[in-house]
Amino acid sequence: MGVFFYGCITLDGYLADKNYGLSWLHETGSPEETSYEDFYRKMDVAILGKRTFEEIARLENAASFYPTTENYVFTHAAILPQKGFIPVNGDVAEFVAGLGSDKNIWIVGGNTILAPLLDRDMVDHLIIQVAPVLLGKGVPLFTQKEALRRFHLVEVKQYGQFTEMVFRRKGAMDEAD
Repeated sequence: MGVFFYGCITLDGYLADKNYGLSWLHETGSPEETSYEDFYRKMDVAILGKRTFEEIARLENAASFYPTTENYVFTHAAILPQKGFIPVNGDVAEFVAGLGSDKNIWIVGGNTILAPLLDRDMVDHLIIQVAPVLLGKGVPLFTQKEALRRFHLVEVKQYGQFTEMVFRRKGAMDEAD
């Protein structure tokens, strides 16, 4: 069990364009061309930031986007317009620690959710897909405080136009099961 980041970035390291858009990603390929389905089956909890949730909420059938996970959105809103998503606020690292060590937790995005977990050395696995796209400006994946964090490269795969790199934090368990 562990804490996972799974997501796609551009060649120049951006999660989204400068307006938080993901059209560059949707125009590059689809989830069916990646390891997404196998990965998602192993997850118990999904944690999203407000902007990531807003992008998902725009998609067709967003309410069933993550059907088998407990889905939490860090936001100041008391309710969300989509069923299946629970609003939470506060310290993301404390929230994740409170979920217990018996669950696989997927940090969907964004960098404001990932950074505090990296700062506290709580991310066990990074599964990063890279799309062959350069934006020049956008929302970077990594915004944590300056500190040396070592991960080990476990695997590299190609899915259509995506390269997937799987990293494991030293001391983290090898499997998501």
